[in-house]
Amino acid sequence: QVQLVESGGGLVQAGGSLRLSCAASGIIFSIHNVAWYRQTPGKQRELVAQITPRGSTNYADFVEGRFTISRDNSKKTWYLQMNTLKPEDTAVYYCYALITMNYPQPYWGQGTQVTVSS
Repeated sequence: QVQLVESGGGLVQAGGSLRLSCAASGIIFSIHNVAWYRQTPGKQRELVAQITPRGSTNYADFVEGRFTISRDNSKKTWYLQMNTLKPEDTAVYYCYALITMNYPQPYWGQGTQVTVSS
């Protein structure tokens, strides 16, 4: 059984920073692309950032250079450093990973609330 456990969400003032972490556990053969998504009530979940096993990254346009995704393959953990947060960044953030036990499957974290006050 593979589990993704997130941490690092919370309440922050506009202009502040937060760092989200996502750790994978279980019987894992390999972790492929990992990513962070976010969702607000009534809206579809949207991609924030993704990173390949070799470190190539892709960001949503709304990130505008404020966020950085990274990963530590030895720790099976990836991160989202969020700087210059805006109230519109308020959402539940979910980590995602494509993981192979016997074959590649998508996995999601439980979600962590990020609230940015104005």
